[in-house]
Amino acid sequence: MNRDRGMKQRGLLLVNPNSRRGYDAGKQAIEQLQQLGFEIIEGSGENPKQFPDLIRQYRDRIDLVIVGGGDGSVNAAVDGLLDTNLPVGILPLGTANNLARTLGIPQSLPEACKIIADGRLQRIDLGWVNGQYFFNIASLGLSAEVNRRVSKKLKRRWGVLAYIATAVQVVWTARPFWVDIHWDNQSIEVKTLQITVANGKYYGSGLAIADDATIDDQRLDLQSLEIRHWWEMLPLIPPALRGKSVTGKGVRIIEGKDIQLFTRRPYAINTDGEKTTATPARFRVIPKALSVFVPELEKR
Repeated sequence: MNRDRGMKQRGLLLVNPNSRRGYDAGKQAIEQLQQLGFEIIEGSGENPKQFPDLIRQYRDRIDLVIVGGGDGSVNAAVDGLLDTNLPVGILPLGTANNLARTLGIPQSLPEACKIIADGRLQRIDLGWVNGQYFFNIASLGLSAEVNRRVSKKLKRRWGVLAYIATAVQVVWTARPFWVDIHWDNQSIEVKTLQITVANGKYYGSGLAIADDATIDDQRLDLQSLEIRHWWEMLPLIPPALRGKSVTGKGVRIIEGKDIQLFTRRPYAINTDGEKTTATPARFRVIPKALSVFVPELEKR
């Protein structure tokens, strides 16, 4: 981002008050950003659903949007960002923060603010499913059930551990289901516990969808978890803990720009951690849709 150092950049700060680090982190972010030379307008929305309207309201008074929260909070702002074509800076204040991880943005609030001040912008892709945009991940099956069951109280207190504890409970009762997958003039029917469609690289508690996945590769990566017994998951744990992609028996990976899923009954689909739609579903990649502040290349 070409910046005139003699002029203060005007940023609209939108913080999800219900995010794990919430209100206090928002106040700290204002101080940090002001020290770095920004003029900050603090959005007054109490609900992330208000973010698009706030962005549109301030579009002529600001140079950038700064969103504090988890993946769902950044997703909540997407319509306003697309309508205004304003660049966005991300402050990872949520639980897993997989979008920030994909982009190489550190969890440290001062460091995340410094990345915005450094001003390096990258055009990134968006995922799209049934009219809903997603930055990072859309999923159905096991992970959607975990997201449905995990309590906000547990997330705020225990962070990623809340998801892991809930997943352990869910996996005992999870049942495989049939899915017809169509992509790039190919099709297959599979019996799966979970389908994950990724625009970014990381999901869950920092698992990698594919080692070469990036958020600007103009493709979607679909992972299907096709196991019948819980103990078949054991060999998948070591690479997952190392932040590597999970491959091998019971794990199918499909790459495509346009993917359709058909199930025998509707299954809920989460986009960036929030339930938004259901099968049948069509997924597309929207290339280079938005500009995001990211670290300098040597720091990523």
